[in-house]
Amino acid sequence: MTALLYVLGSVALLLGLAGVVLPGLPGSLFLVAGVVLIGWAGNFAVVGWPTIAVAAVLGIAIAAVDWLAGIMGARAFGASTWAMVGGAVGLLVGIFFGLPGVLLGPAVGAFAFEMVKDPKLKQAAKSGVGALVGFVVGSVVKVAFAFFLLGVLALAFVF
Repeated sequence: MTALLYVLGSVALLLGLAGVVLPGLPGSLFLVAGVVLIGWAGNFAVVGWPTIAVAAVLGIAIAAVDWLAGIMGARAFGASTWAMVGGAVGLLVGIFFGLPGVLLGPAVGAFAFEMVKDPKLKQAAKSGVGALVGFVVGSVVKVAFAFFLLGVLALAFVF
C-alpha cells in the first residue's frame, strides 16, 4: 500500500506540474493531492500537516493566479469585459490547437470580442496583447509557485 501511495502521489505531482501550464487540468489540485498522498504514504511522519498546509496555501495561490492573471493583464491594457470573456473563450478553443492555440487563443479571443464590441483596431489589438501578456506572466508565476511547492515537499524529507 505504501508503494502505491508514493506512486499515486508522484503521478499527481507530475499531473499537477502539467496542469499548471496546460488549461483543463486542475494543476493546483493535483499538486496538493500529490503532497497529501506522499504524506499519507509515510503516515504523515515525514510529510506532516504543516507541509500539507503550506502546499494547500500555495495551491490556492496558484488557482488565484490562474483566474486573475489574464483578467489583470487585459485590464492593464484597457480591455473591456467583452475582451476578457473573449480571452477565456479563446483559451478554451485554443486547447484544441495544442501549445500555439493555448498561447495565442486568449489574445485572438480578446481581440475578436473587443472588435465585436467596438470595431476600433487599435483598442482591440491592445486588448489582445494584454490578454497574452497576462497569460504569460500568470503562467510564469504559477510555475514558480509550483516549484516552490515541490521545494517545500523536498525540504520535508531533508529536515
